[in-house]
Amino acid sequence: MPGWLQGICLFTVGSGYALALWAMHVNRFFSSVIRIQSDRGQYVVTTGPYAFVRHPGYTAGILIIAASGPALESWLAAALVVIFSQPFLLHGTITEDRILHVELAGYSDYAARVRWRLVPSIW
Repeated sequence: MPGWLQGICLFTVGSGYALALWAMHVNRFFSSVIRIQSDRGQYVVTTGPYAFVRHPGYTAGILIIAASGPALESWLAAALVVIFSQPFLLHGTITEDRILHVELAGYSDYAARVRWRLVPSIW
């Protein structure tokens, strides 16, 4: 693999981690479990990466997973990880979005303003 391509992949992995940390920093309700945190007074977070996409944690996961294999110069690892993990991340995004629409006050209005779930101008 050309060094420049490996460099781009390493940068992408780092960017994914930075995005995840940013999302966790601005959203004190960030969690790996899909649930409404009523006990903590959960509300819709609209700042930071949430101003651009509704699920930046999943976006970060996709960046990290998709670029890790090529960054380590393993196309087989890249293909297997993408094939087996991306469907779960997409399913998680769709499931979380449905739950938030129904159970979190203000989320539907937020979703109308921030149209993109994962990638601006795409989905």
